[in-house]
Amino acid sequence: MTMPALMETYARADLAFDHGEGAWLTTTDGRRFLDFGAGIAVSALGHAHPRLVEALRTQAGKLWHTSNLYRIPGQERVAETLVAHSFADSVFFCSTGLEANEAALKMARKVAHDAGHPERDRFVVAGGAFHGRSFASMAAGGNPKHMTGFGPLLDGFDRVAFGNLNEARQAVGERTCAVLVEPVQGEGGIRPAPEDYLAGLRALCDEFGLLLILDEIQTGVGRTGTLFAYEHSGITPDILTAAKGLGGGFPVGALLATEACARAFTAGSHGTTFGGNPLAMAVAEAVLAEVLAPDFLARVRRIGADLGERLDAVVRDYPTVLAGARGLGLMRGLICRVPNGDVIAACRDQGLLLVPAADNVARVLPPLIIDSAEVDAAIEKLRAACATLAT
Repeated sequence: MTMPALMETYARADLAFDHGEGAWLTTTDGRRFLDFGAGIAVSALGHAHPRLVEALRTQAGKLWHTSNLYRIPGQERVAETLVAHSFADSVFFCSTGLEANEAALKMARKVAHDAGHPERDRFVVAGGAFHGRSFASMAAGGNPKHMTGFGPLLDGFDRVAFGNLNEARQAVGERTCAVLVEPVQGEGGIRPAPEDYLAGLRALCDEFGLLLILDEIQTGVGRTGTLFAYEHSGITPDILTAAKGLGGGFPVGALLATEACARAFTAGSHGTTFGGNPLAMAVAEAVLAEVLAPDFLARVRRIGADLGERLDAVVRDYPTVLAGARGLGLMRGLICRVPNGDVIAACRDQGLLLVPAADNVARVLPPLIIDSAEVDAAIEKLRAACATLAT
């Protein structure tokens, strides 16, 4: 068999899209799909959003890239916006969530080193997590499917059950520097942190002098109905990673940190070639302007609550297909009784795009700009798909 020119690293559906508008995508052969996957929670403002298109076109005609050897005014503006609307005092820009998580791990170790504790080099992490596919982030996530064949893995990660504060406490040792967790596990199956879990981790970190790192790559930038998901818990982290929705489809990642942590990164201690270039910052600035506009996040919460109730109703009506639904805002998951791939394929046949996750879950991640009409259409398509699978 001839090796294809494109590496077969993805189990791709046989669909190719030509263009999109809002929450809808159209294939090269003219079929129309309601996109409730949003490029895996990336297309926060849907497809071809006028404000994003204009921002990219305008910047593309002026300047694409200069490198971080020089000031980039767009970085300064976007950083100021993120600082003004979060716990953070300072921001580092990169291109992906993976880069942001790598930077967070480096920063935590550097903070410990600078405080006179170079031996504190280990992290408490949660089972079922996903933090990326580099050697460090694979080891942090701990998914055997991602790690097989890539050993030996990097050491430094002590895994405990997600949501279990007792296990987290028992895992803390003299070498622990930080706790790393997702407020809602995305790839792990849309598993929201139990009530008071993040507050408990914050208290634990304060007690033992540890840093709390929140991976908000999937939950951030409005996905759960607040700019960042930690806001639901009433606590603040020391370090936070963001990406996905921040660029609305353009590669943008960010590391947000308190002053005490950010001071660990001095000139030359970390860097990136493409991160935060003028094109990326023009788009991120436009995304944040939309998401932070009056009533935008309140609308996400309202539509998200309605979507959650509608999904619960479908679960009740098709108990042989679906076992439950869970999530927050516009980050929802359908727990499937049949293989989740069957549910996703049946929905695709009806013109609805969903995304798989662990725990036999089909993720429902629509663009944040959907309204009731798109919810109605999605539920109708989901019901039709479930009807084909019901026994």
